[in-house]
Amino acid sequence: MISACRVCDSNELELAIDLGQQPWCNHFLKESELGREPFYPLRVVYCHACSTAQLDYTVPKEVMFGDHTYLSGVTRSLSAHFRGVAETTLADYFAGRDAASISVLDIGSNDGTQLKHFQALGCRVLGVEPSKATAALANAAGVPTLQRYFNAELARELDQRFQIVNAAGVFFHLEELHSAADGIGLVLAEDGVFVVQFLYMKSIADNLAFDQIYHEHLLYYNLRTIEVLLNRHGMALFDAYLSPIHGGSMIASVAHAGRRPASARLEQLRRAEDDSGANALATYRELARRMALMKETNLAYLRRCKDEGKVVFGMGAPVKGNTMLNYFGVGTQYIDVLVEKNPLRDGLYSPGMHIPVVMEDALAAPPDVYYVLAWNFKREILANNQHLLARGVEFYFPVNPKEA
Repeated sequence: MISACRVCDSNELELAIDLGQQPWCNHFLKESELGREPFYPLRVVYCHACSTAQLDYTVPKEVMFGDHTYLSGVTRSLSAHFRGVAETTLADYFAGRDAASISVLDIGSNDGTQLKHFQALGCRVLGVEPSKATAALANAAGVPTLQRYFNAELARELDQRFQIVNAAGVFFHLEELHSAADGIGLVLAEDGVFVVQFLYMKSIADNLAFDQIYHEHLLYYNLRTIEVLLNRHGMALFDAYLSPIHGGSMIASVAHAGRRPASARLEQLRRAEDDSGANALATYRELARRMALMKETNLAYLRRCKDEGKVVFGMGAPVKGNTMLNYFGVGTQYIDVLVEKNPLRDGLYSPGMHIPVVMEDALAAPPDVYYVLAWNFKREILANNQHLLARGVEFYFPVNPKEA
């Protein structure tokens, strides 16, 4: 258990949300492993000093990221989002510069999907990815990738400055948070831009998307709280916008302190965050209350499907879906299989609830209901399955974000 805030070192921490004992939700199991996986506390605590929400228990990074099965390139929506980030970053902050003169470092680069888009624009790229399998996929695809954890030590080894440093869905994962932040300061060029893409806690609360709380996500940032961390390491936000990806992610741009003035849209986002009370403990307490009600609503729906003899499959096997399934206590008593596109999960079982994973192209027939765990790709899923909707297959979204 942590005794001090991960961001500001204060010991003024208070329990805000308790999801009980849960397995590491990205550990999809072989049949021989069923029932033998460890469980860990999954609790969110609130720091009264800096308002940062964070987990109070750390599953070691070597357990979580040594060989995980998440692939960025599986969904078209995410790849399209990454293309937009690459194009916008160059157009907004490096207009007129020859792309060949711009080097990009991606921290937690996964299978290289984000860097492929920078490559296509003419930039020089380097990825850092701790997972052996995904780093190998990136290198095989022509994206130079180091299979390492990023921290200050690696930054010093690189001995290189980058005009763009990117971290997509990574900056809230970091066990070595302050070492990594120091490392970013070391590798970021004087006029460089650090693009940090993170799940926005205000959107998580607004959308009741509590399933985005899991052991890989050690921190849950709003703008005000991530600024505490950045300022501590000599960096500052200067621009940001809210993207619909993953149900509401903040795409924030960071520079060395004093290098770039804050944009009008960043100031507007700060004001909206302050006015909403997003950084108050009461907001997290209310989220916990709404989660309990959501559990009852979903269990009632699944019981009704069972009573009516309907066949229910899970749509997608995302990590966050396992938080939801374990918190609800939903296993094969309600959901027969989880249907996936990611081949790294073929034939495995979901952690905790042990629902078998099958590939979408291997299905003999569709179910009566798809319980959509990959709700953050709602538009893509509905667009791809018009033929099933026409046949009367129901798609049930337990989370319905305002923008998805």
